[in-house]
Order: sequence, then structure tokens, then C-alpha cells
Amino acid sequence: MKIIDLLIQEKLSLSFEVFPPKTETNFESVKSATEEIAKLRPAFMSVTYGAGGGTSKYTLDIAQNINKLYGVPTLAHLTCVSSSKEMVRQKICEIKAAGIENVMALRGDIPAGLEDADRSHWDYKHAIELITELKSADADFCIGGACYPEVHPESANQKDDIKRLKEKVDAGCDFLTTQMFFDNNLFYNFLYKIREAGITVPVIPGIMPITNVKQIERAVKLSGSFMPQRFKSIADKFGSDPAAMRQAGIAYATDQIIDLYANSITNVHVYSMNKPDVAEKIQSNLSDILGK
Repeated sequence: MKIIDLLIQEKLSLSFEVFPPKTETNFESVKSATEEIAKLRPAFMSVTYGAGGGTSKYTLDIAQNINKLYGVPTLAHLTCVSSSKEMVRQKICEIKAAGIENVMALRGDIPAGLEDADRSHWDYKHAIELITELKSADADFCIGGACYPEVHPESANQKDDIKRLKEKVDAGCDFLTTQMFFDNNLFYNFLYKIREAGITVPVIPGIMPITNVKQIERAVKLSGSFMPQRFKSIADKFGSDPAAMRQAGIAYATDQIIDLYANSITNVHVYSMNKPDVAEKIQSNLSDILGK
């Protein structure tokens, strides 16, 4: 089922993101974790793609397994940075052969050691080029794209970032999913600005439950996420107590989701980090709202 067709209901729905194993040795444990999350019957599940294609061979295995066993629609991530056209076209053929209808088109992180490399000869420099490739393929994919409420780290400013985002949507994006954020006002402000810029596709907010203090440093490093004082106070109070921090982090994410739904946002994507217990607790906290 195409994700764009799932984004029209009036009730709140949750989707979860999982990632494939880094090595074959832990494939079964990751597979088991993703199956536990699938048992929660989310609206859909996205499966990430290894940086530089490192773990990409497992993305389709996990996505197919979730869909086959539990009937949960899946969104396969695909990145293109530093890849050749031949490599990307082969991956597109594999996605199509696997029967996956939904693709998250991403540029991807620049591989280590190539940050300062000359990119002028690369086949793909931006996600826009990958979206164009997907649209020209002999397949009817539902295409998702990423967006940054707090500005892409490589953009000069938000105005330039939104201009690029408009080009991405015009290239064929059916919906957008945001990078994590911890202050809902940032999302509301961003949504207003992109609508003013003519971007009308559905935008799914991405929420990351912070269950340990190490995740805070990683979140800031990856996306430059703004940490509101309210969240800093929670981390200061509970950061040294793992169980309390886990509970407080889940409560904070739940509160964000409730506020989003109260403001007419009906689809929320949870970066569940292959943690079935976290996904289950958030869903349980929202059981009456979700009707589950």
C-alpha cells in the first residue's frame, strides 16, 4: 500500500523507523526487534539504508519480512551520494522486484574521508537527482523526501533551504518527513513557511524519544537540533538514572505527539531505534487517542 494513501485519515496514526544490521552476525537479533515493532501494527515502517550503501543489502530483507509476516506497509530508504548511476539503477530494480511501493529518496551522509572531495564528477550530488531517477524508472513508486525544520546543516539559511526543498517536491516527492526536533513550535513555524512557499505535500513530523543522555549529543551532532530548556532540565535531573531517563524521555516524546495531534497533525513518525519496548510504551501511552 502506498504511504500517500495512508495520510488522509483524521485520527492519529504512528509509524516507526528501524534500521538494518551492520553485519550478518546480528541480522537475526535486528530482524526479531523489527518484527516486535511490526506486531504493534503501525501505519507503516521505514527501513534505513547504510551510509554509503554499507548495510543496504539488508534493507530490502527487513522491509520484505515486515510486510510479508505482518502486512505492515514498508518504506525503503535509498541514498545516492557517491554512487554511480549503474549502482542506483540496480538498487531501484531490486526494490521494484521486491514488491516495495514506497521509497525514501535521500542524498545520504558523505562517506568518511570524502567530506572535502571534489564532487563535480559525481553522478548524484543531491536528492533531487535521485528523485528524478525514481520518477523515470519503470515503476510507480510513492516517493518520500526529508526536510529540516531547523535548516539543513549545509544550507546557508532557511530561505535557501526551503527553495531547495521546493525543487525536491517539484521533482516528484509525494510526501516529506522531518528530521527530529524537540520543540514543536519549530515545526509549526516551518510548516507555515513552506506552505507560504507553495509546498503543499503532506509533511510527517519525526519524533525521537531520547532514552539516554548519549542520544542527546548524537542528535545535536547529526542535525543541530535545538534542545529547549524544558528538555535540558529533564536531562539534568534524570540523566544519571538510566531507568528514570528512559521513562522521562518517552513521556516527553509522548507529550510532543499529543500536542501535534491537538494541533491537527494526524501522522507522526517515531524514530524508534530498533527498540520495541520504547515503541510499545509510546503506543500504550496514546492507546485511547489511537483507538488501540
